[in-house]
Amino acid sequence: MKQPENYIQQGQENKLCLLNKSLYRLKQYPSPLYKQFDSFMIKTRYNRCEYDGCVYFKQNDDPTYLMLYVDDVTIAARNKVHVQKLKAQLKKEVDMKDLGEAKKILDMRITRNRGSGKLWLSQENYVLKVLERFNMTEARPVTISLASHFKLSSK
Repeated sequence: MKQPENYIQQGQENKLCLLNKSLYRLKQYPSPLYKQFDSFMIKTRYNRCEYDGCVYFKQNDDPTYLMLYVDDVTIAARNKVHVQKLKAQLKKEVDMKDLGEAKKILDMRITRNRGSGKLWLSQENYVLKVLERFNMTEARPVTISLASHFKLSSK
């Protein structure tokens, strides 16, 4: 952390400040928070994903997944009871606010059809932003057919 403007002393302009506590929105802020969160998740018998250390899961008849992104948590499970149980455990451990059902995650819109048990993710807004950035909002879409040797299946 650089010295505040009014604090800089003559001859010590190149010295930095030592942080005794993490400050919110600093690059180092998530570290102590993550350590506390990680130990809690392991203690409650969740497994940490080997490919992404911010994804936790509990494999059983009805798996439950938890995704941590800086200070946002998203919980996914087929059964709402599992989600509510994990939320209750988390509230005892960390100060958190329940924002309800997720409508967006990482700027992707979430659409659900509970009746058919389906869920869709849409990056429409992201695509529109990219088109706008490159001045292509007026570009016309072009249909490109797949090569005849490609065979698509639901598998």
